Amino acid sequence: MKLYVISGLGADKTVFENIVFPEKFSEIIFIDWLIPEADETFEDFVKRMAKPINEYEKFCLLGYSFGGIMVQEINKLKPAEKVVILGSIKSQKEMSVTFHLAKKSKIFSKIPESYFGEKTLKSYAFFRKLFDPQNPKFWRYFVVQNPHYLKWSINKILDWKFEENPDVVQILADKDIVFPPKNSKPDFVIKGGTHLFPVTKHKEVSKILNEVFS
Repeated sequence: MKLYVISGLGADKTVFENIVFPEKFSEIIFIDWLIPEADETFEDFVKRMAKPINEYEKFCLLGYSFGGIMVQEINKLKPAEKVVILGSIKSQKEMSVTFHLAKKSKIFSKIPESYFGEKTLKSYAFFRKLFDPQNPKFWRYFVVQNPHYLKWSINKILDWKFEENPDVVQILADKDIVFPPKNSKPDFVIKGGTHLFPVTKHKEVSKILNEVFS
């Protein structure tokens, strides 16, 4: 059985470099983020992201942060044996007050794409603090910095509406301010972890994944 993995907003497979995946999987396949096409709908984008998945053989899905949202959407098109999300939410009801305020104000729709350029992003300390204020290697994991992709993705997260699937396994960290566990009913909560917990708490994550996929 194969495991398809999608990382978080702007991140690649480096986030999972220290994770020890369950031996039951014959192959771990990381699906890289695509750049949205002009005027592309979220539904069409999901279809493109799902193309690498062979739906004619059994597989599981694992998604981190925005990748968690993505694998749940893909699961509707190509049902998996099991779906696990890390640092992500099951429905829009689990979003924090900050997300709801951002959605209501439509602030990210009004901000020009130039705001999301690499130099501009790095000049805003709050962006790093949102994910992990103590990790000096934060920018090593935030590698997909295409301005169009970033603005498009953030707006899609804010607009996301989804009917919660109770079969999805949710793993959160207790100090995550992006998707705080108080707004959800996670199956597992990792103590002392920020939003970047797949990196900083990889041993705990590996143990849970082996338990969940056993």
